[in-house]
Amino acid sequence: MGNLTDFLASLNQWHWFGFAVILVILEVVLGTSFFLLWVAVSAVTIGVILIIMPALPWEYQFIIFAIEAASCLLYWSKHNKRKLINTDQPNLNRRNQQFVGRVVTLGEPIINGRGRIQIDDSYWRVEGPDLPIGTAVKIVGVDGVVLRIEKV
Repeated sequence: MGNLTDFLASLNQWHWFGFAVILVILEVVLGTSFFLLWVAVSAVTIGVILIIMPALPWEYQFIIFAIEAASCLLYWSKHNKRKLINTDQPNLNRRNQQFVGRVVTLGEPIINGRGRIQIDDSYWRVEGPDLPIGTAVKIVGVDGVVLRIEKV
């Protein structure tokens, strides 16, 4: 245990700056939505504090680091929640969700519960009851890229 205590007692600003660089690299590689970036900011802050107060005991360094990291992450999570924008078009980038409630006519029969329909310029896979060509159907749901339909 003596080696760990000796190492912790010898921590200086370069250890914290190096830790911050490692965290930033991990953030870029893993893409953790800025989680590790805020922890890295906290490590840099401890490095700066050690430049000003080089005799700060390692216990205090870790306490300050933990408090600052938690504060930064709390701030970031609250800031992220406020950035969510309510829109009058929630399905704008969910093309298949936009079709729910739409009534279309089958151009091909549905056999064994599966088929396809043409909506505008695209063909979509559908699931529903077996129906002949020319039947009007309503899109009632979406399962991935498969539209769920029922007879009107």
